[in-house]
Formats: sequence, structure tokens, C-alpha cells
Amino acid sequence: MGKTRAVAEIKLFKNARESIDVQPGDVLFREGDAGDLMYALVEGEIELLRDDSVLEDVGPGSIFGEMALIDPSPRSATAKARTAARVVPVDRAHFTYLVQEHPTFALQVMAVMAERLRRANEFVGHSVPGGGTHGSENDGASG
Repeated sequence: MGKTRAVAEIKLFKNARESIDVQPGDVLFREGDAGDLMYALVEGEIELLRDDSVLEDVGPGSIFGEMALIDPSPRSATAKARTAARVVPVDRAHFTYLVQEHPTFALQVMAVMAERLRRANEFVGHSVPGGGTHGSENDGASG
């Protein structure tokens, strides 16, 4: 899917006290893992991978792993440091606090998720024979 910039740069974490420094190649979580944290990327780059293919390169000011705090399903991708990076882990309690105290944070998270969903839909649309979607005008169905 390629390199992307943060849809909305989330600056709440820039001066966070609790952060983790990671080195190139470090894995923060793997596809299929249970998840109870999301991460805010303060510095560096993180690759989101599925089946060893890069879905997205995440840059500073963005978040990743947020679905773990919204949906109990296993992780849908692997997060691996592309460069030295600094991330801020966010658990469910902190996430809930941020949503309640900073309503724009919730909108920023939704914007990130919507952009990723759009990209996934485009990717699926391009990988389906004919590049179409089910139920389109040109699928031969009459009605």
C-alpha cells in the first residue's frame, strides 16, 4: 500500500513521559497476537506488515495498533521498526481518558482508521479480477 503520512498529526504524545525506544527490526506486535495496547509514534518509522508485505509505513505523529482497543480480534498486521523509533504505548484506560478529555483525539483516530479502510478497499479492488466490486453496474447482473 505504500508510504503514508499521518492523516491528522496527533501531537498529544510528543512530550509523553512513558515511551519506548525501539531499534530497526524490533517487532512491537505480530499479526495474530492478542492486543491490549495501541502506539503513538513520536520519532522514527514503523512498518505495518501482513504476510511479510508492507501495508503502510507509519511516520511521526501517527498511531498504529488502535484496533486492539476497539475490537477484541487478534492483530491484523505486524508492526516492525523500520528505523530507530520512539513510541508511546496507550492502554484501554488511557485511550478512554483521551477520548473523554480530548474529543478531537477520537476524531483523529477515526480519520486514521477511515484512511486505512479506504486504502484496503482500493487494494482489494485492484486485486479482484477486473478491478470491480460486487454489485457494480458492469457485473452482468440484471435487475
